[in-house]
Amino acid sequence: MNALFEFYSTLLTEKQMNYIELYYADDYSLGEIAEDYGVSRQAVYDNIKRTEKLLETYEKKLHLYSNYIVREEMIEEIKAIVKADHESDERIIGILDKIQEIEEE
Repeated sequence: MNALFEFYSTLLTEKQMNYIELYYADDYSLGEIAEDYGVSRQAVYDNIKRTEKLLETYEKKLHLYSNYIVREEMIEEIKAIVKADHESDERIIGILDKIQEIEEE
């Protein structure tokens, strides 16, 4: 859920972002979040569950996270081939490193 949140957080409302971040990243309990926001524990639970489904829906439609994982695996595979077959050519490794940096931004 944390990975999906990182990819799609900007598509969420402020309250959805806050609840998910507190619950998953900061390890708050439902009760702690409810107390901070002056709502019921059930309201927090319902919001988090709806947001989880929303994040999963975004991933099913957009594939940003799964495509990121596949690209990372392919880059690592290319690096291994380059190191094995073209050990002296650091230019290729440098380009792949730059691609990975762009992916992580």
